[in-house]
Amino acid sequence: MTSTKAELVASILAELARQKRRLEHAAREAHAAATDPDAKAESKYDTRSLEASYLAAGQAQQVESLAEAIRLFETTRFPDFEIDDPVGPGALVELTDDDGHPAWYLLAPAAGGMELEFEGAELTVLTPDTQLYSELIGKTTGDILASPEATITEVR
Repeated sequence: MTSTKAELVASILAELARQKRRLEHAAREAHAAATDPDAKAESKYDTRSLEASYLAAGQAQQVESLAEAIRLFETTRFPDFEIDDPVGPGALVELTDDDGHPAWYLLAPAAGGMELEFEGAELTVLTPDTQLYSELIGKTTGDILASPEATITEVR
């Protein structure tokens, strides 16, 4: 893994950890609100504590998802690719559109949709459940994609 790719993976891990800490805090607050004796329903139409408990459960589930994403990033190998290698899992791929605008994609096991800045361009994390991930697998530098209309200009 190049130091640039290693730094990129470290940045993604740091962002996932930040998101997890924020959600853990929010989940604790929602749980406290749901179990607070002062939040007892004042009438049969008062659903504050029920809503807070649903919120806490949803946030706890998101915390678990982020913990799994962190685990996957920590255990996944992000190999180096030579410029002529076919794209595979862990690849860092640059696509350039017809106007010459570059965009980077990291083929990763989790954190799909996360966006970061990378080498002055936007980088998006792609996971196997996306069409673009599937379309990139096996392609090489110089191949042209139909959607989005772009050329693979670099594979790392």
